[in-house]
Amino acid sequence: MSDVAATAAPPPPAAGDVAWVMTGAALVFIMIPGLGYFYAGMARDKNALSLMLISLLSLAIVLLQWFVIGYSLAFSTTGGPFIGDGQYAFLMHVGADQTVAVTLPNLAFCIFQCMFAAITPALAVGAVAERFSLIPTTLFMLIWTTIVYDPIAYWTWGANGWLNKLGVLDFAGGTPIEVCSGFAGLGLALAVGKRRPSDEPFKPHSMSSVILGTALLWFGWLGFNSASALAANARAALVLVNTNLAGAAGGMTWLVIDYVRDRRVSALGFCTGAVAGLVAITPACGFMGPAASIAVGFLAGVGCNYASRWKHALGYDDTLDAFSVHGIGGVIGLFFTGVFAEKYWIGLDGTDKPGGALSGHPMQIVYQMAAIGAGAAWSFTITYLIAFVMDKIGLSLRVSAEAEDDGIDHSQMGEYTFDYVGDRISSSVELKRISSQVSREIQAAPLSGSTAA
Repeated sequence: MSDVAATAAPPPPAAGDVAWVMTGAALVFIMIPGLGYFYAGMARDKNALSLMLISLLSLAIVLLQWFVIGYSLAFSTTGGPFIGDGQYAFLMHVGADQTVAVTLPNLAFCIFQCMFAAITPALAVGAVAERFSLIPTTLFMLIWTTIVYDPIAYWTWGANGWLNKLGVLDFAGGTPIEVCSGFAGLGLALAVGKRRPSDEPFKPHSMSSVILGTALLWFGWLGFNSASALAANARAALVLVNTNLAGAAGGMTWLVIDYVRDRRVSALGFCTGAVAGLVAITPACGFMGPAASIAVGFLAGVGCNYASRWKHALGYDDTLDAFSVHGIGGVIGLFFTGVFAEKYWIGLDGTDKPGGALSGHPMQIVYQMAAIGAGAAWSFTITYLIAFVMDKIGLSLRVSAEAEDDGIDHSQMGEYTFDYVGDRISSSVELKRISSQVSREIQAAPLSGSTAA
């Protein structure tokens, strides 16, 4: 994030800068239903609608939380090193002032950052797709945003945040969004447990939805990253170029790896690799040149592809690869920011920061590792504890075995992505009811005969 919380009195904001950042907020908004389509397509059809809905519920919940306390916890200028205070609770004193971002009215920066916060819990919940219970999960999202996302965002970008003060380079959310959601996904997968065995294969039901979701995510990511320059300038243009190149490199790398292994061109592989490249470039996009961004996309394609196989070897069920794509992709991006960052590219908008190891500043890798370790540890640990406590007090994040077999859409919503899905599931449920009734009657028949005798 560029020029957050400077102390000198800034000049009035340029109309073009404000317009670009508000456009960026709208582009990040588009990513949220895009994520819903992406996740829904990768799930079985009986769970697709719940994944679209949970993405929009994440948006609604975080919008309200952001208004009440979230923005203040993440971006107040009077907090300590670890968490913000109540300075901006209920958006008090948030208006035309430029106290948080020097190039923007506080309100514009607030709504832009809100969209970042809104998509993050939805990313994490993908790890427990096909078995989460909707109402407890919405409560989890509220708690999680408040005590996991907001503190990590404050550490990274807050005026007095300890990672910000340390000198960590994180342009658009490698720690608070990618590492945070990925390791939260791992914590959820371990706390909630694996999906039940099923006769239905665990495979995507709609590749067209996956491709549509990928396109919307990629499109929105251009605003997600580029508008994080907080101005319409040369550095924002650099970010736009880098984001596209990394996404392309990640997609092509994953596709080639899958082709070498399976001798097939996989649409799912390309889409997943593109997202991995976009994830990895998120913290790095404003700090390095185009050539380095291709390298980051390539490394993310390789690293995340192999990480996606860990769940089979290690025995956890990260349904939609939240950890292997967002967690590992975020780690790759943050680490190589410390390697490839260059003072020249950083200075395109006048920002004066040292580069990374290849620019003569190897300590930057240490700072980046501190962000990776702190973000991953906090997110994983607190996420696991939230899920554990909720289960112990009767608010389990997991549905019953019967509800899981019938599908979240039927058992918790009574609605479906398509009518034929509802007809099939309703017929299956009725068949199970009749079978159960016949079983009970057969078991009771000898008892009745014995009594009559």
